[in-house]
Amino acid sequence: MRRKAPLMLARMIAICAVLCCFCACGGGVSEQVEKDQQAQQEEAAPVESEEFAEPYSPPEDQVEEQPQESTKRADISSLQSPDIRFDFDQANLKPKSREVLNKIAFSMFDYPELTLVIEGHCDERGSNEYNLALGERRARAAKDYLIQMGVEPHRIDAISFGEEKPLDTRHNVAAWAKNRRDTFVITAEEATM
Repeated sequence: MRRKAPLMLARMIAICAVLCCFCACGGGVSEQVEKDQQAQQEEAAPVESEEFAEPYSPPEDQVEEQPQESTKRADISSLQSPDIRFDFDQANLKPKSREVLNKIAFSMFDYPELTLVIEGHCDERGSNEYNLALGERRARAAKDYLIQMGVEPHRIDAISFGEEKPLDTRHNVAAWAKNRRDTFVITAEEATM
């Protein structure tokens, strides 16, 4: 038992020494933590200087004027959409076609000056009259979908070219599949004065 007493006494002295050091330094540590927190709050606080109150805009004599027409053309060229395809003798929209039409609808929402012509096309099989009617149904299916999405009907025209404007003039299954399509012609309305 006597051997354990000096060992316990040594442990207690070590613990007391650590506690004394900690208590003596504790005030300094907490003061430093408070200083660090205050510095972080000051950095995060918004600057309330008058020179930064307004967003920067260059002086008028340094602003280059660009013609509005060229800007519209650049927008239109970047908005051209891929064709949508149809199965043989069908005018039903496929899921991929709906994705393309969704993008077109959002573009038309973003640019209210845009108008759209949807051109319905067919392959060469069938009579001219039948293919003109089928091309019209295909263009109308896309137009109706865009109207359901919220695009104003007066901004969309649907026409049919039937088999008159083939994308691929070969006479095989692959060419016919390419020719069963709707194409999109996006234009900007001219401002009337």
